[in-house]
Amino acid sequence: MIELLERLCALPGPSGCEDAVRDYIRTEAQPYADEIREDSIGNLMVFRRGSCPNGKTVMLAAHMDEVGIICKGYTEDGCVKFGFVGGVDPRVVIGRRVKFGDVTGVVGIKAVHLSTASERAHMPKTKDLYIDIGCTTKKAAEKKVPLGEYGVFDAKCRRFGDGFLRAKAIDDRLGCAVLLTLLKEQPACDTWFAFTVQEEVGLRGARCAAYAIHPDVCLVVEGTTAADIADVPEHRQVCRLRQGAVLPFMDRATIYHPEWFDRLRAAADREGIRWQTKQTVAGGTDAGRIHLTREGIPTAAVAAPVRYIHSPSCVAAIEDMNGVLEIARLFLKEVENCHD
Repeated sequence: MIELLERLCALPGPSGCEDAVRDYIRTEAQPYADEIREDSIGNLMVFRRGSCPNGKTVMLAAHMDEVGIICKGYTEDGCVKFGFVGGVDPRVVIGRRVKFGDVTGVVGIKAVHLSTASERAHMPKTKDLYIDIGCTTKKAAEKKVPLGEYGVFDAKCRRFGDGFLRAKAIDDRLGCAVLLTLLKEQPACDTWFAFTVQEEVGLRGARCAAYAIHPDVCLVVEGTTAADIADVPEHRQVCRLRQGAVLPFMDRATIYHPEWFDRLRAAADREGIRWQTKQTVAGGTDAGRIHLTREGIPTAAVAAPVRYIHSPSCVAAIEDMNGVLEIARLFLKEVENCHD
């Protein structure tokens, strides 16, 4: 699965422009699918008929999009002014490489020795940043990067240290990799694998997918913020790398279904799979829209802890990500055994 994740992370797919990711997933899923749908907003929904269906329809959901940038204007000397697509801390992008299609650039800011003491004391704003794409005039920049052009971080995927992976877009190409892996296995229940769009800008695709599929139960597979770094108090670290997959009971968008939260914890304990939960209520996932769809959909989630999330260099532990796959597989088995 990790090799699949590395290929997915290399693809560009900012919110609203997930085409490359969707095309790759469709190609991978085609030989195993009983049905494939693509809706008008861009969700890709893949159905695999169960080997011994029990009358329940399952939905596994992961979002294809990543945070990115969008061209909003130009400077007279040929640099691109931009905005963020999704939630990005401006501090993490200064000096980083980005790309608009085949056009590469570097995010810049006024040099530190030219900044005032006040400027150095405050977090930079997006309006203070620019992207140097190697042009010297506004006209040349306009030709290279049109207004409204999407861009992404230009970051390589690398394994490093003692079992860690560094890449852009682990949130949520990990979920896509897990769904593709399970899709290639024969589920017992009828299962829809929903690869959603525009999660990073408001959980938009998930609402449409859940309404169309109308499942009996859903599992969202994600990456989630880990803050297990120096100077962060233990109770504020949210979750930690190498402590197992995260089974959240609540975030800012969802109170996860208590029964399924309990069932997944019990199943993981029974199978000897390491897990943790969040120590802080933070963030949100596609579950925030899915669990409110129609008359309500029982929804659980499993996530990998990820440091430096929404940055060019997200960091996750391979063992945690493999744990996410194992718990998602357990979820399908739990649904198979659910007859109420």
